Amino acid sequence: MNDSPGCPLIGVAATYMPRLTEFTSEPGLVAAVDQHAAAVRDALVPAQRRRRNGTLRREELADYVLGFTDWLAEARWTEPAGHDFATLRLTAVCWLIREHDLLAA
Repeated sequence: MNDSPGCPLIGVAATYMPRLTEFTSEPGLVAAVDQHAAAVRDALVPAQRRRRNGTLRREELADYVLGFTDWLAEARWTEPAGHDFATLRLTAVCWLIREHDLLAA
C-alpha cells in the first residue's frame, strides 16, 4: 500500500477510489464512509481552523495515511471482499481526496 512513489495518497486513491462508485448501489455505505470521513477530518483539522474554513491539507492527510497503512501492515491486514473498518476508512480518505481536490497539481 505504501509502495507508490511520492505522496501516499496516490496509491490509496488508485486502490480505493473505485469503491466510491458503490455509493449508488449501497446507500448504507454512504453513511458509513461519511462517518469515517468526519472522524478523519476531526482528527486532522483543529476546531479553530474548522470554524474559519475547514480546509484539509494534503500533507496532513498524507501523514495520516502513512500512519494508518503502516498500522495495517504491522497487523498483517488483508483487504476483505466486503467492507471492514479499514476499507471504510480508506474509502473515506478517497472521498476526502476527491472533495478537497488533494491530488491536483
